[in-house]
Amino acid sequence: MSGFAGQTWWIVGASDGLGAEIARALSREGATLILSARSADKLNALADELDDAHALPVDVTDTESVEAGVEIAGDADGVVWTVGRYEPMSAGSWDAEEGTAIVDVNFMGAMRLLGRVVPRMVRRGRGHVVLVGSLSGYRGISGTVAYGASKAAIMSLAETLRADTDGSGVKVQLANPGFIRTRLTEKNDFRMPQIMEPEEAAGHVMALMRTDRFKADFPKPFAWLFTWGRLLLPLSLFHRITTR
Repeated sequence: MSGFAGQTWWIVGASDGLGAEIARALSREGATLILSARSADKLNALADELDDAHALPVDVTDTESVEAGVEIAGDADGVVWTVGRYEPMSAGSWDAEEGTAIVDVNFMGAMRLLGRVVPRMVRRGRGHVVLVGSLSGYRGISGTVAYGASKAAIMSLAETLRADTDGSGVKVQLANPGFIRTRLTEKNDFRMPQIMEPEEAAGHVMALMRTDRFKADFPKPFAWLFTWGRLLLPLSLFHRITTR
């Protein structure tokens, strides 16, 4: 029997893309699901598709909405944070309002929601938190103003939570994907090496969740450019490679 069977998982960012595929994978393994995002229509359609799933619309930029969602979700066994807002944006085309909105959704949303969920897990001595970051969080990349910074913040948050929850019974993990074929990457007009389908990316996340490892960076070898490259490549050379 799957280790997820009989567990309740809250997927935040479940309306489409990676979040929806993680929900489908967990459902196949017998988990009860709480599905959250802003789009009630998409959540209801996904919930109808799955065996034991319930739609819970939440706006992660609204504190009252988050608080209400946390109370309804209750003490879920695990939560997957896979919320994402993205617009290609360089220094010269920086839209201050959109940049702020990206950070508010991707990072501050996690602060609002996980800040109300994780302490409850620590108090009861069990829980599982999975945060979806991005390879773009490792180093600054041209054209990712706001998005890259928000994902770097998520990666730092995950590392801090891991340190703080060590020995508490709460398991914290971080998944850092590369390009995934979604409505977000459709906005890009450049070549995206080793772009994954959402199902493939969800498989990587699920594989991580079954282990005691803290982190997974994928797909390889593309991920090595960001992980080993961070240690071995001067920033100027990294920028020359990535801007090509």
